[in-house]
Amino acid sequence: MITVYNRSASLKRLLETFDQLGVSFGEVVVSDDGSKAIHLDEMRALQQRFKFKLVTVEKNQGLGHNINKGQDAVSKMLTAYIQEDFVPSEHFGQCFSEALEIMKAEQDIDVIRFYGYFRYPYTKPYNSLFSELVFKPQLWYSNHLKFYLYSDHPHLRRSNFLSKFGRYPEGISGDLTELNMSLSFIKAHGRALVMNDLTFMIDQKNSPNEPTTMEREDWKTKKSLPIRLLRAMYLKYRFLKNSLQLWKLKAK
Repeated sequence: MITVYNRSASLKRLLETFDQLGVSFGEVVVSDDGSKAIHLDEMRALQQRFKFKLVTVEKNQGLGHNINKGQDAVSKMLTAYIQEDFVPSEHFGQCFSEALEIMKAEQDIDVIRFYGYFRYPYTKPYNSLFSELVFKPQLWYSNHLKFYLYSDHPHLRRSNFLSKFGRYPEGISGDLTELNMSLSFIKAHGRALVMNDLTFMIDQKNSPNEPTTMEREDWKTKKSLPIRLLRAMYLKYRFLKNSLQLWKLKAK
């Protein structure tokens, strides 16, 4: 399943790369989030060439809605989820095959993650390629990144994901959508693995013509001393806030 929004050239690059690597899937679902007509025309042309199922919507409704409707269109038991601006490496086929074998052998593994902007803080070795993510509920495990046991970055998951963990919240920002799903994942005792090398089998590449559509507040990325101090305070607040959110979610 591929989610896309106004980046038909990136989608073309992704599909062509899979084709060049000789990687094929039981089906390909492309879920579009209300792209402009010029991109929709390009996607329909690509559809004739690559024979994927295109799921569209007239108006942009955000990340949560786009993933929900894309997942609803999947008919296979497992879903490889990826956004259109990622590019698989030459190692993708071999690593993906191993991930499939793990999912078939261990029915309680829900997600295998292939990429991330940061390394999850608490893990244990699984094999030479993957580690298992371990959620530490105790407050003295105070790294705020521990709440991102789930990630929207490329991963393999079971197609009953929405049934087990709930549908993605809609009408909120992409970052909040991801966090809320991760809290639901933790609440339901989801089990996840992650690649030890986060860029070994796949990487994210944005072109000047089709830049990322994810925008973040400037103060979170600036590196001056006052901003870094404010950010450190904010992260402590975030940690306590997320802890309370998870506690409330488990109490329901």
